[in-house]
Amino acid sequence: MTNESTRNTPTLRIKKGDTVKVIAGKDKGAEGKVIKVLREEQRVIVEGVNRIKKHTKSIDQGGRAGNTGGIITTEAPIHVSNVMLIEDGKPVRVGFKRVDVTKRRPDGSEYSSTRSVRISRKTGKEI
Repeated sequence: MTNESTRNTPTLRIKKGDTVKVIAGKDKGAEGKVIKVLREEQRVIVEGVNRIKKHTKSIDQGGRAGNTGGIITTEAPIHVSNVMLIEDGKPVRVGFKRVDVTKRRPDGSEYSSTRSVRISRKTGKEI
């Protein structure tokens, strides 16, 4: 039985570890590394972008395990349409291309197959 929410989830062009530039919103022009990708919500968390202050309550669990509480500054998610991938210092659009690869079976025999790779729309180079 497949869940509708997972079946209709789109493939995002941004991955964890990518360097992106914010193209819309209050942090427009800022660049940072993607910390986390939230596929279901179509959002990404970018290092140093969309920072919010979160108030945490003091929890007394005894000893050193207790949370001291206070105000924590952290990154909030930003929609994936508001960021653009950066390659060689310039923002690029992302496309996909199928390339032929040779794969190996557990018994040692090889076979040819295709795999999808991300490419830069401007240069056509693999990202």
